[in-house]
Formats: sequence, structure tokens, C-alpha cells
Amino acid sequence: MIISQAKRKENIAEYLLYMWQVEDIIRAMSMDIDKIKAGIIDHYDVDDRTRKEIIDWWEGLIMMMQHEGKQQAGHLQINKNVLIRLNDLHAELMQSPKYPEYGAEFYKTLPFIVELRAKTPEEQQVGELETCFNALYGTLMLKLQGKEMSKETQVAIDQISHFIGTLAAFYKKNEEKPLFEE
Repeated sequence: MIISQAKRKENIAEYLLYMWQVEDIIRAMSMDIDKIKAGIIDHYDVDDRTRKEIIDWWEGLIMMMQHEGKQQAGHLQINKNVLIRLNDLHAELMQSPKYPEYGAEFYKTLPFIVELRAKTPEEQQVGELETCFNALYGTLMLKLQGKEMSKETQVAIDQISHFIGTLAAFYKKNEEKPLFEE
């Protein structure tokens, strides 16, 4: 909860990847709050009130995952909504002549997105931004497992990461002061 709040304010892309990881942690701990307390929450050095808020946050996520049928796989609607907002901003930035640097960054990334989608079974294909997030999340999982990536894959991930970082920076600017007038 504490980490998610900080990430949401500072970098929406890191927040989304963190929340995907939280979903996987909940699954790995069998949707069991006692396992989450022992494995995660008990390691926080916080006061009792904050500890209760953290427990409530994890319990709330568990309940949402159960309610939405995400016990085995998939993302919570709250996380899908973040991706929807990012997609909306992406579309606005791509259509706007005010931010040509954003479009240029996207077009540098597009060949990597196309290549990733070509390797994905058709029934599992998702939009361009979600493809980027899937690649970044997959890279995070590989690093956590201590696995290496090819140089070609690293080049792709570096570009995707730069593009998503650019989008996240525009998202933060847009949250502080809307980039587009209604």
C-alpha cells in the first residue's frame, strides 16, 4: 500500500507494473492474508494503525480478485482502468501536433511492438501499450529469476522502457495540469 501510493504519484508505469506484481504475489500466497502477513506485512516497521491499513489494503485486493475471478490469472479492473487511461492519453498525444517528440518515440518503439505481437498467439494479443507493459513485466520476472536476455531483446526492452517512461512523464504532467483543453 505504501509503495503503491508512492509509485502512483511518481510514475504511473512503475505503479502498474508493481500492481501486476502484487496480483502475482497474492496468487503465489494462495490468496491467504495470513501468508501475506507473515511473508510481507510483518516485515514493515510501522505503527499499529498503518499496519491495519496495509492489511485492509491487501484484504481488499484479495476480495477484488475473488469477486472478479482473477485467482488464477488476469488483472484487476482497477489496474485495467489505469491502462485504459494511459491508452486514452497515448491516443491524444499521437493525434496532437503539440507533442511531436512523443509520436517520434512511439514510432521508434513500434517495430519492437510489432515483433513482440508476431510472437504472441493471436488469441493472446493485446493492444500496443499492454504489449509494452507485458514485455517490461516479463523482463522484471526474468531478472527476479536471475535469467539472462539476449542483446537483441535488451535493445528492444531499453526502447520500450524509454517509450513507456516518456508516456509516464506525460501522464504525470497531465495529472498536474491537463495537457489538452476540454
